[in-house]
Amino acid sequence: MIIAVDGPSGSGKSSTARGVATRLGLRYLDTGAMYRAVTWAVLDSGIDLGDATAVAEIARNLDLTIATDPSAPTFAANGTDVTLLIREPRISENVSKIATNLDVRADLVRRQQDLIAAAQPGGGIVVEGRDIATVVAPEAELKVLLTADPEARMARRQAELAEGAVTAAELRDQIVRRDADDSTVAQFQVASDGAVEIDSTFMTLEQVVEAICQLAKEAADAVPQDQES
Repeated sequence: MIIAVDGPSGSGKSSTARGVATRLGLRYLDTGAMYRAVTWAVLDSGIDLGDATAVAEIARNLDLTIATDPSAPTFAANGTDVTLLIREPRISENVSKIATNLDVRADLVRRQQDLIAAAQPGGGIVVEGRDIATVVAPEAELKVLLTADPEARMARRQAELAEGAVTAAELRDQIVRRDADDSTVAQFQVASDGAVEIDSTFMTLEQVVEAICQLAKEAADAVPQDQES
């Protein structure tokens, strides 16, 4: 089974998708972290983020190693473990410049599809991001659009960061501006065909995980027996 979880920044996609993958015994892929890893590599190289051609070249040549175990989802870029480095504020401030590069998106979508295909023999994968249901895995058996109001999203993102890491204004800019930027290249504000929208504003993480797991069970039960075989 492929479970696609899309949604805006701070809606709880990562925690939810990991929880669902753990509960169902599936692999887990955070596609947003892939864009962050490319951002780290570009910043590390010292090139201008506005040089779209040079940025795309770095993305194409990047040795990106991804562990899809939900208990330890790690990322390495050119041999450097960047799992924690890609969560730094400087990455959050610049990742939209990378994510809106269409050549970078094309390369990472190809990589994401390869990872999804590799997970299929093991039972499946939960993939979260911006355009999973529409571009990366439109064949997903379950598609979820996970939303929450802006205040809830900012509070959740703030809880993930070290105290004083960013100001309230910087945090709002990272979330609201990034959503606006990313919406120019990915449709994640409105549920795609066949997707179930879940507003998590007043739900706990456990409630959201449970809701998606129930939807996954219903989706699996709906698969014809001959297709399963």
